[in-house]
Amino acid sequence: QVQLVESGGGLVQPGGSLRLSCAASGFTFGNYAMSWYRQAPGKERELVAAITAAAAGGTTNYLDSAKGRFTISRDNAKNTVYLQMNSLKPEDTAVYYCNAKHIYNSLYTYWGQGTEVTVSS
Repeated sequence: QVQLVESGGGLVQPGGSLRLSCAASGFTFGNYAMSWYRQAPGKERELVAAITAAAAGGTTNYLDSAKGRFTISRDNAKNTVYLQMNSLKPEDTAVYYCNAKHIYNSLYTYWGQGTEVTVSS
């Protein structure tokens, strides 16, 4: 059974940091590109950060507003992807979702249940 379980969300003050984790199981983690998306109330879901599979070099890509503040990484031994978020802003408030997509067949795409991040004083 495929599972993506996010954790690490919560309430943080502007300028603070959070580290999100996504633990994957039920599929061959190393064959999947991993991404973090977010969806704020009343807005569409958007891609925040992505990291390719290890076989593809593990390269990263970021939403413009996340560049320099967020870092995505993956630990293939632990089947886990992380999103380190620094210098958080109120506009980063959203539900953050973990996504896994097979490097050769996008039909194999999975989503986590989401973890809520609230940036507020």
